[in-house]
Amino acid sequence: MFVTTFHDQDLTGAEFERVRLNNVSMRSVDLSGAQLRGVALHGVRMRGVELLNVDIYGEIENVTVNGVDIGPLVEAELNRRMPERAKMRPDDPGGFREAWATLDRLWAGTVARARMFPEASLHRTVDDEWSFIQTLRHLNFATAAWVERMILGNASPWHPLDLPWDEAPGWDGIPWDREAQPSLDEVLTIRRARQATVREVIAELTDEQLASEVTRTEPGWPRFERFALNECLRIVLNEEWEHRLYAERDLDALEKGK
Repeated sequence: MFVTTFHDQDLTGAEFERVRLNNVSMRSVDLSGAQLRGVALHGVRMRGVELLNVDIYGEIENVTVNGVDIGPLVEAELNRRMPERAKMRPDDPGGFREAWATLDRLWAGTVARARMFPEASLHRTVDDEWSFIQTLRHLNFATAAWVERMILGNASPWHPLDLPWDEAPGWDGIPWDREAQPSLDEVLTIRRARQATVREVIAELTDEQLASEVTRTEPGWPRFERFALNECLRIVLNEEWEHRLYAERDLDALEKGK
């Protein structure tokens, strides 16, 4: 196996994209000011670490800091700040219906707020994140993937304006035009149709369906065998919840003129 060793090297400003660093060993390394996005840190062990003025936003599970698992602490605090957040992991049909109704209400307020901005602002990115309109395009993609494809069996449910996540590997037949500039209403027309599909699936949801599994092996994405149907719906709930928070955060920044 070919192994590269960096010793007493200055890689300041280097860019790594789609690079595998599995099982690397780092000692006396300065990562001050590093920008990490879409990075998997599963199984990482850190010792003698100085972690000051660090901003982390992502999934936190089984993360131990100085002997304390911080995951449950973070979850409890987020649920305290946003009590409706705890409803985004339902386990019965009524819970899914309540969660979707909550998201409908919250997103209606966010879209109404976005309409107060000039359309050009809704195409602006903040801190290299998606613009407001790109965020909606991604949610359209997520709904098509996890509900229309995985649950309803449409092998190719895509609209040309659907937007996968930035670190996606790319697939034949799935649109991915990050630079498209559709209007807010154009994207919302697609979104309303996708939301209606989710609403219909959840309205008819039964305990038997929630306990079932789905399999999709056709070319494209997602491709899973015996994937839990309830997890498909939870992924959509999580995408809707988290991306609305991102959108509100970025609208705050736009409002402040950042």
